[in-house]
Amino acid sequence: MSSNTIIKLDAVNKTFETKGRTVEAVSDVSLQVLKGEIFGIIGFSGAGKSTLVRCLNMLEKPSSGYVVIDGIDITKLKKKALRKERKKIGMIFQQFNLMPSRTAFDNIALALYDSGLSKAEIKEKVDKLLEYVDLSDRAQSYPSQLSGGQKQRVAIARALANDPKILLCDEATSALDPQTTRSILNLLKRLNKELGITVVVITHEMNVIKRICDRVAVMENGKVVESGDVFSVFANPKEQITKDFIDTTSSLSEIYTLVEENDPIVDLMHGEVLVMMKFKSSTVSEPLISTVSKKFDVVCNILFGDLEIISGAPLGGTVGIFSGDDDNIGRAIEYLRNQDITVEVIKDGRAS
Repeated sequence: MSSNTIIKLDAVNKTFETKGRTVEAVSDVSLQVLKGEIFGIIGFSGAGKSTLVRCLNMLEKPSSGYVVIDGIDITKLKKKALRKERKKIGMIFQQFNLMPSRTAFDNIALALYDSGLSKAEIKEKVDKLLEYVDLSDRAQSYPSQLSGGQKQRVAIARALANDPKILLCDEATSALDPQTTRSILNLLKRLNKELGITVVVITHEMNVIKRICDRVAVMENGKVVESGDVFSVFANPKEQITKDFIDTTSSLSEIYTLVEENDPIVDLMHGEVLVMMKFKSSTVSEPLISTVSKKFDVVCNILFGDLEIISGAPLGGTVGIFSGDDDNIGRAIEYLRNQDITVEVIKDGRAS
């Protein structure tokens, strides 16, 4: 295991017996998470991602395989030793898991119950944590008096109480509105950068992965079917499930519906070509559309696009109509493909 690896899963399986049959929730998963990164695990409901993350801190004991945290195989630990190692791992959940009868302050302080700190030391630490998550003025508020975002900030402060090296986030933003989600994701990025905490994000939301993760693993039917850095995985998806996730946040696939419905926007004049262009490389910097127009005397009418910056590089593409000389259009498309752009001809009016 690399010295830069903080989490290593080796052939992890988790099965459950239910109603007389065996359910394989996690199947032969091997992956590594590096120190200081934000690692995403994405999958639709039932993919096994939540079971997998619970194996990382032994809330679920794997049926077979090994879970190595910071060099220690926690699958072999006795209860006392496991409790000690678990303090290195904080966890936050979709439903916050706060105690309704305790204030925000007391919910955080509860995590320090057997820490050996004095009351004064606990108060000092909890006050600092509340300040860190921007809730100093809500210390004496009960969960029922807090918004969803505030509850999750309390949960994050509680998870940070024992100075963990790892923070596990199980669908931590799924119950939140988009604006609150952004603020929680920004907080996770901040604590990752400022405190050096490795963050593992479990989600079914592509936007969460794209916004904060360095690398990602895609899960389906208990297996990791694809993994790598976020740009590479989503710029060059190998599996249909990954393509399905991309479609949940991209408007580019709308072009197929427009063609199927014979929408006037995709009507072509003789010799025109309807194309979809997608970036495949993080090194694309040339103004390609204007270059193609000048170099090949081809006019490109952009219908719509979906571009965003992921890991400092453009991800997404555009849909447009090329018009010009038939041979020039062909040369323009070949040129774009040689620049590591995926060019799909959706509709071709050159033969009409």
